[in-house]
Amino acid sequence: MFSCRTRGFCPSCHAKRLEEWGEWMRETLLLDVPHRQVVFTIPKTLRIFFKYKRRLLGDLCCCAVRALLVYSQAATGKILEPGVVAVIQTFGDQINFHPHLHFLVTEGGVDEAGVFQRISSFDDDRLAEIFAREVLSFLVGREILSPEWAERILSWRHTGFNVHGGRGPGALSRGSISAALARG
Repeated sequence: MFSCRTRGFCPSCHAKRLEEWGEWMRETLLLDVPHRQVVFTIPKTLRIFFKYKRRLLGDLCCCAVRALLVYSQAATGKILEPGVVAVIQTFGDQINFHPHLHFLVTEGGVDEAGVFQRISSFDDDRLAEIFAREVLSFLVGREILSPEWAERILSWRHTGFNVHGGRGPGALSRGSISAALARG
């Protein structure tokens, strides 16, 4: 009686669908390996480009995946294919426009032989630096940003690019993934 009948705006229907989706992901999609939530953010000065050209958000997601691939190869010396579930969020705590990416990432990846290779730790600062270079080279390549501005942003002490890879060792066990997905 007090349900929106899955139209997506009441807490009870939303919570139920979220729980079902998390269980489906855990049972059918995710590998039985440690996972980590990684959040990628961009500087305020670049957000305007994504506000008025929403199609660029998919490209932003691809930049983050490329950064993960480059980072995993640098960390292990091998070409790895990580498992990634990506969610694009375009608002912040104050309902302002704040595009950022939430990734659920395997702590490592599958090598060319099909064997999972674990990455023992994530260096958020190094991953943020790689992500910044990927995003800026993408924007310069699309002629959205000039090369001079890209170099200027990279020269700043705090570029505004940030990567947060979870807490401490931070691995999510397969059993705790549904809870992490529910927290967003």
